[in-house]
Amino acid sequence: MRKLYFLSNPRSLLAFTYDILISTFAWVLAYSLRFNFDIPSEFLKSIWLNAAWILPFQGLLFIGFGLYQGIWRFASLPDLKRILKAIGVASLMVAATLLMFKPFGVVPRSVLILDPVLLILLMGGSRLAYRAWKEHQLYGISLKQGAPVIVLGAGEAAISLVKDLARSSKWRVVALLDDDKNMLNREIFGIKVLGPINHLTDIYQRYAVKHVIIAMPSANHQKRRYAVDMANQLGLEVLTVPAIDDLMSGKVSISQIRKVDVEDLLGRDTVKLDNSGLQKLIAHHVVMVTGAAGSIGSELCRQIAKYKPSKLICFDLSEYSLYQLEQEFTHFNLNVKFHYLVGDVKNKTRVEQIINHFKPQVVFHAAAYKHVPLMEHENVTEALKNNVIGTHTVALVCQQLSVPKFVLISTDKAVNPTNVMGASKRLAELVCQSLSKESNTKFITVRFGNVLGSSGSVIPKFREQIAKGGPVTVTHPEITRYFMSIPEAAQLVMQASLMGDGGEIFVLDMGQSVKIAELARDMIRLSGLQLEEIEIQFTGLRPGEKLYEELLAHDEHTLPTPHEKLRIASARSADKKWLKALLIWLNSLEIDAIQDEAKIKVQLKQWVIEYTGEIHQEAFSALTASLTSNTLH
Repeated sequence: MRKLYFLSNPRSLLAFTYDILISTFAWVLAYSLRFNFDIPSEFLKSIWLNAAWILPFQGLLFIGFGLYQGIWRFASLPDLKRILKAIGVASLMVAATLLMFKPFGVVPRSVLILDPVLLILLMGGSRLAYRAWKEHQLYGISLKQGAPVIVLGAGEAAISLVKDLARSSKWRVVALLDDDKNMLNREIFGIKVLGPINHLTDIYQRYAVKHVIIAMPSANHQKRRYAVDMANQLGLEVLTVPAIDDLMSGKVSISQIRKVDVEDLLGRDTVKLDNSGLQKLIAHHVVMVTGAAGSIGSELCRQIAKYKPSKLICFDLSEYSLYQLEQEFTHFNLNVKFHYLVGDVKNKTRVEQIINHFKPQVVFHAAAYKHVPLMEHENVTEALKNNVIGTHTVALVCQQLSVPKFVLISTDKAVNPTNVMGASKRLAELVCQSLSKESNTKFITVRFGNVLGSSGSVIPKFREQIAKGGPVTVTHPEITRYFMSIPEAAQLVMQASLMGDGGEIFVLDMGQSVKIAELARDMIRLSGLQLEEIEIQFTGLRPGEKLYEELLAHDEHTLPTPHEKLRIASARSADKKWLKALLIWLNSLEIDAIQDEAKIKVQLKQWVIEYTGEIHQEAFSALTASLTSNTLH
């Protein structure tokens, strides 16, 4: 009955009436063609007697196969398939009835063949003709007024883009370029592939082009960078299609082109995930994320939600950030039950209540203080308590309540740390390794570098400075950092959680390190400015800041895993006695310990032997002797 809704829709009713008239015309035309437009008189009566029952029968099948659920303006292959099915079934049943029962005399066999052929041509052709006419009417005039643009790429993304831009009044695609030799001189919606991407130098002048669109979202970042650099050298404005993750998730369409960001140049190849394994780990299970409203935590929630957990517990200290996360997920029709819980990871009672009530299968611990300079002075105690005691609290509750897996999100700053934040994360790693011994809970640590666009990232800061006309501030001409996208980091964390068997420290493949000064220059160029227009100032390294980051400590090495982007670090571990002594020391620290920070940093060296942070020599000499015989022994 739902398919009869078209009776209340004038356009659908008109389409149905049209099809009945076309069916009548096709039936008569089939006879006319059979007899060379001179139908014998003995067949004239049977034509209309048979039509009296054939046409209503065909009409019912047209309705049954949903021919009036679509819109003619957007007629496409699915509509043609429905027409073929409806006419095919109708023709077979009509032919069987006429041949077996001959209700109104003999019907020539050629008519039974001609009629469905004519119906397909007339019904399918009229819909496609209407769409072509409508699109020309809507977009044909404006198409000539759009700015000429060259599309780099001729794959699936480029095909969708050219199709969408055909309806745009802003752009007029004049040429396609692609390195695939098989695409040379072929046409996509009337636009020819004129050659490889390096022919842009010759072609852009021929069409007076000032813009190019890079439509290669799944290509590796080296190829995208090559295309961007070539277009920049020619003084062209470079645009790109949305990222492949956004396209696949349905958040954006291919036609939502934008300016190229530096993230596109630093972007990395798509991560290959063990989807079936992650499905078993997450689907229909309860998953909890601490620090869920942060950069990494929120992306973890997005990635986890794709695998349809029964419940996703989003736990964070910031009420406002958690509210923003809730608003984001409200817009998506996800078959996941979200719980947004406010609380502190150091509050054992609160953590225990949540885990005991929801009984998660896996807990991702992303809650941490991460800003290096901010944690280096006047916040040392808070950094240690939040990052170490907070980790221990959540991990211990998971152990006591038999949570199957606990995943710690760590950082490359934990390797040979030169700052309090890095040292605190190294302690968090050791806490998890200590608890992993003789535990039913599998404690897994994942260590990676900077993520693009995260809170506190240098890229938003540079973008803001460029918008204000400069200067762009860089701490040191030679400073380098590793970068990866937030989705990639979150996906690899999930992959590591699947592979981990307890006690491992997974190190992510961070690719090549990037010079921050060169990053600043790239961002200036991508903003359409010359390097001479924006000054770059070098301000000196900040407290606790390294010149370069390391993924392994001096005494560490890695072992390969089945996943090409994950390795396992062979790192120093810790036992229960060490953990007990560490907790005694951390709990002895005063909340208002600003005046004692030099002393705390000296003591920190005793717990993290790789720590080479800012330690006053006098304080170090005075305390080293007394600490030698303390709780460590």
